[in-house]
Amino acid sequence: MDFKEKLGDIADKIKDKDFQDDLKSDPTKAVEGITGIDLPNDKIDKVIDTAKDKLDDIVDKFKK
Repeated sequence: MDFKEKLGDIADKIKDKDFQDDLKSDPTKAVEGITGIDLPNDKIDKVIDTAKDKLDDIVDKFKK
């Protein structure tokens, strides 16, 4: 699996309000939905943390 490609997919999807809500309520399920891969939580946590950071960055830009 190409993590950089998957992170790019998440970064693109992060602009979608529905995805943002899904990411907040169930981050593992949201990320697995994009990647199409059922990963153990310890493997997907890094991807989820990166996606959350991107979401925070986007929200911060709108607050300015």
